[in-house]
Amino acid sequence: MNISAESQKSLIEFPSRFPIKVMGAKVDGFVEAVAVVARQFDPEFDPATIELRDSRAGNYLGITVTLTVTSREQLDELYRTLSTHPMVKVVL
Repeated sequence: MNISAESQKSLIEFPSRFPIKVMGAKVDGFVEAVAVVARQFDPEFDPATIELRDSRAGNYLGITVTLTVTSREQLDELYRTLSTHPMVKVVL
């Protein structure tokens, strides 16, 4: 199946502010670990902008980070890096 260049074109205009939701166990160091990854991909990332949401039972933590992304490749690599982090369960 051939995918045309037009269909591969991103719907996101770059650079763009892009929110990413990360979920993991509510443990010490989780927020800091996500902030470190965010800063790797956006040197201007401000940890004060992190949004946190506890799960209903309080065992998990949802973290929303909003980064400035400059390309589809950067965004893909960010998702890969977060998804493979040992503290992360889900990346949306």
